[in-house]
Amino acid sequence: ESFLLILNFVCSSQSPPVESMEQIQEDASLPDRCAGIEFDAITPDEKGNTFFFKGAHLWKGFAGPAVLSNESFKELDDIHHIGHVDAAFRMHNKDNLDDHDHIYFFLDDKVFSYYNHTLEDGYPKGIQDDFPGVPTHLDAAVECPQGECMTDSVLFFKGNDVHVYDISTKAVKTKQWSHLPVCTAAFRWLEHYYCFHGNNFTRFHPVSGEVNGTYPKDARNYFMRCPNFGHGAGHKVPKCSETKLDAITTDDAGKTYLFSGPNYMRLDTRRDGLHGFQITRTWKEVTQGVDAVFSYDNKIYLIKGDQIYIYKGAAHYTLIEGYPKTLKEELGIEGTVDAAFVCPNEHIVHIIQDGNRMRDVDLTATPRVINRDVPLPISPIDAALCGADGINLFKGSEYYNYESAMILAMGRIRAIPKPVTSAMIGCED
Repeated sequence: ESFLLILNFVCSSQSPPVESMEQIQEDASLPDRCAGIEFDAITPDEKGNTFFFKGAHLWKGFAGPAVLSNESFKELDDIHHIGHVDAAFRMHNKDNLDDHDHIYFFLDDKVFSYYNHTLEDGYPKGIQDDFPGVPTHLDAAVECPQGECMTDSVLFFKGNDVHVYDISTKAVKTKQWSHLPVCTAAFRWLEHYYCFHGNNFTRFHPVSGEVNGTYPKDARNYFMRCPNFGHGAGHKVPKCSETKLDAITTDDAGKTYLFSGPNYMRLDTRRDGLHGFQITRTWKEVTQGVDAVFSYDNKIYLIKGDQIYIYKGAAHYTLIEGYPKTLKEELGIEGTVDAAFVCPNEHIVHIIQDGNRMRDVDLTATPRVINRDVPLPISPIDAALCGADGINLFKGSEYYNYESAMILAMGRIRAIPKPVTSAMIGCED
């Protein structure tokens, strides 16, 4: 588990001023999660804010004091007989926008559906009315989108039983995961799944329940900011004016990855918070950073030195057998690579080498060879990305935008440089 920067790219909306950490301790009547707490439920809302529940209180985000739950969800009070919750999750059901991104709370034999922090008409209902076959008095629940589970599903936990609910068919399959602790809360975060128990957590696979790595781990080191706990203590989000990228790419699933040194960051997870991780967390064979990265045909290509690693794209990446190979074997090029990119729905990889040369290789050809070699008006280039807004060439803390690869290849005049912004890569303006 390599959460080196796990809480250092948290969106500012989830992070209170530093002085509030001291203020947390001033009200002894409030529960203190840094003292070690067993959560009742954990769920994000439709905006990506994560809520941790305990009794009649909750915490919004990964730092800050507890507040009464009914300040955020007004019906969560004793008057409505929901002073606490047993389980909660955020629905993932893009085929039904009436349910998608709604939060479901469970208490005893009832279910409550919220959207925009407002209880929906007709609720509460019996759990069986909305989720037939799912037991009452649950311990935990978590959504599992198709691609991570076989279908869009919800995992409901009760003791050592896991009830897998298919959102489309409403079928329920029950599994026994006796190797997992009894989960009092469950949480999906950046496509990984966590069972919370006591003040610890255990990461598990959502289909098999398999646990890899050394667990349990103390949640205070990873999912909240606490004095004397955590990784990367004192790390600060880099200023945009000091940014330098090694590579950037968007895969076929729309996931955008930024690489810098030994770390990477998922940019498309901005709603749920931007976080940095070691590259080896996702691509364990790539141990020395990257020079360039590009995506094509549901695969991601990582280049370091004269080696290229190709991974199959899915919920989690898998290195294709036989790799790494040399750049000469795979792409018909030699030498180090400064940057590379493939535009959406195209099959040409544009490889930038020697500071200012762009060499094009047709990825459908056999064997692959360079079929165009042109000079660029900018040198050197750190990283490149092609998307709906054209091609962005990154150089230090600036980028240059070109409408298309053809204009870039034919142009002899350097585009006007623009400063990299927080909205682009999560740095600090």
